Amino acid sequence: MADTERRSQARTGSEKKKANVDIQGTNTRIISSVEDIVCIESFGHEVEVQTQEALYQATDRLYRIVSLLDPAKFLRISNSVVIARNKVKRISPTLSSKFILTMANGKSVDVTRSYYYIFKEYFGI
Repeated sequence: MADTERRSQARTGSEKKKANVDIQGTNTRIISSVEDIVCIESFGHEVEVQTQEALYQATDRLYRIVSLLDPAKFLRISNSVVIARNKVKRISPTLSSKFILTMANGKSVDVTRSYYYIFKEYFGI
């Protein structure tokens, strides 16, 4: 019985871990719910997590954050950008096999040509 409870707690703990992302605010460390994330963008070694309210620096690399996210809710649209599916406000096609997305917080991000068909399939376009 105790063994079953430990396994259940371990699973619950890992599920809780996947529901949060460790980010840094101004002189503070914040654990943010993934439901608040609009997009995650990488600039070299710095990773920014954007929410509706603010912009934060992530403490992990982009690939590690992506591995924690639910693929049904988040999609990588370029080598440096991951978006939340439910935070896309507008999808604008361009002539060069790309899309420009307007996110819920007003930020515009590009779907690169490498991710164009993955994006189309994901959104059923």
